[in-house]
Amino acid sequence: MRQFSCTTLAALLLSITVPAIPALGEELELTPAPDGAVVYFITPAHGETITGPVTVRFGLDGMGVAPAGVDHASTGHHHLLIDLPDGDLPALDRPLPASNQVVHFGGGQTQVTLELEPGVHTLQLLLGDHRHVPHAPPVLSERITIRVEAVDEADAEDSRH
Repeated sequence: MRQFSCTTLAALLLSITVPAIPALGEELELTPAPDGAVVYFITPAHGETITGPVTVRFGLDGMGVAPAGVDHASTGHHHLLIDLPDGDLPALDRPLPASNQVVHFGGGQTQVTLELEPGVHTLQLLLGDHRHVPHAPPVLSERITIRVEAVDEADAEDSRH
């Protein structure tokens, strides 16, 4: 039986759900977002200090959640932007790249638990359509900042007993 690496499997799955990127200069029709659509964080809160791991819960008003590849009006799926430089967003007129800083939730997930290094982190949500392309106008949350503190191993050991 042939084995696949995680990278190969991820590339294969992405190729199934992400259409070919248009040629340079070719216009991509953007999916309209309903007026008043809002994506936001349920948890964590802006400015919160957390001892990892960090559970992030996504909220959405004015639209529904649908997995990547499912083309229903007024729906999309979440993408979590982690620690992007100030004012630096991925292209809003192309399929979003997948990386450690642009995390896709193409299955329609509405929460994730992250293992973030201790320190200050920024998080932002961006909704994508069935092709992983942001809507027009983009449905983008406020950018929040959280602080992750290291788990004190002595405290963790005490709580297990």
